[in-house]
Amino acid sequence: MCAVTTRAPAPAVPAPEEQRLIEWIETQARERGNAVIAVPDDETGAGYSFTACAWALHGVPEAVVVGLPGDMGPTLLDAYVDRAANGEIFEVGKSYGDFFEGGQVVFERVAKGHYPEYFGSAFLVYPDGDFPALQILVATVDGHFPWQADAPGGFADWQPVLTESGRPESWTPGVDGP
Repeated sequence: MCAVTTRAPAPAVPAPEEQRLIEWIETQARERGNAVIAVPDDETGAGYSFTACAWALHGVPEAVVVGLPGDMGPTLLDAYVDRAANGEIFEVGKSYGDFFEGGQVVFERVAKGHYPEYFGSAFLVYPDGDFPALQILVATVDGHFPWQADAPGGFADWQPVLTESGRPESWTPGVDGP
């Protein structure tokens, strides 16, 4: 027979490196209004950047951007959080041309199955994974998105669409979105 207890188990104590990351995220959130975590590309795929605390602090979805060079990802995410925190509402499937000069972005909902890979550190803020998330997809300089037939070869691998199907699901490309 198993022992029965009425006491709740003690909360898990984060490992020292997790505790340092939590403190860094909290400091960034206090000082900047959000934290942006950048993950460099490696042999398995493109680098990406994502927000942590946008939902907790501002009630706006966390966001991720994949495959942008250098500081473009964090810069884009900071602009998104600043604008969204100030009341701008971004619609999925709508093209926005005012984040980068001459460049187009579009928003898509991220499928929960992609959260562990693309929002790993955000689970330190939201242990149950209960937060909304958007992907900001960036067109090539020629205006092509990864799912379009005329997109450069390999572009869809470098900037995957983080839905269940790997294609836009919140709108129909070419009909009510790019």
